[in-house]
Amino acid sequence: MTEFSPLVRELIEALRCLPGVGPKSAQRMALHVLQRDRDGGARLARILAEAVVNVGECRCCRILAEQALCAICASSKRDRHALCIVENPADVYALDQATDYRGLYFVLNGRLSPLDGIGPTELGLDCLEKRFCEGEIREIVLATNSTVEGEATAQFIAEMAHHNAIHVTRIAYGVPVGGELEYVDSGTLSHAFAGRREYR
Repeated sequence: MTEFSPLVRELIEALRCLPGVGPKSAQRMALHVLQRDRDGGARLARILAEAVVNVGECRCCRILAEQALCAICASSKRDRHALCIVENPADVYALDQATDYRGLYFVLNGRLSPLDGIGPTELGLDCLEKRFCEGEIREIVLATNSTVEGEATAQFIAEMAHHNAIHVTRIAYGVPVGGELEYVDSGTLSHAFAGRREYR
């Protein structure tokens, strides 16, 4: 059986680190770059290497950014008393495009999952609690996904907020149970945000 050369095999294997990319998809991508778009491949390699080195997390909200403060946290036009809490950076972009929310965000980069070793520390909840204690935040909007882990995470954060007398709301209307925010259409997401309810 004929095999790819070692470097081609290594490229195919490297592409499999991307979500949803299996062996066949990785092979197709690798062969496309090598056979039809070497310039595109070189550009991808250069930008990917640069992004891995230079893109970090905003020190306030933990969204991906090249500076210490992202554009949202640095903006003087944002309502600094409202904080929307999401699981992933992609959720920030989805909500910001689909809703008229103009407060700040906090990105958990996951959800509580003790079986996977993801606890409050891994989600940066110590940083979030510090922000609660500073007294600037008056309302939090829980926009974690409506999965079992997402609901458990929302409940944990809501208790933290209540201890600091912060008003808590939760997006609800129109978001399907078990759905991921980044895949929900903008109309549904807009209604879900507008129809958020008090969370106890």
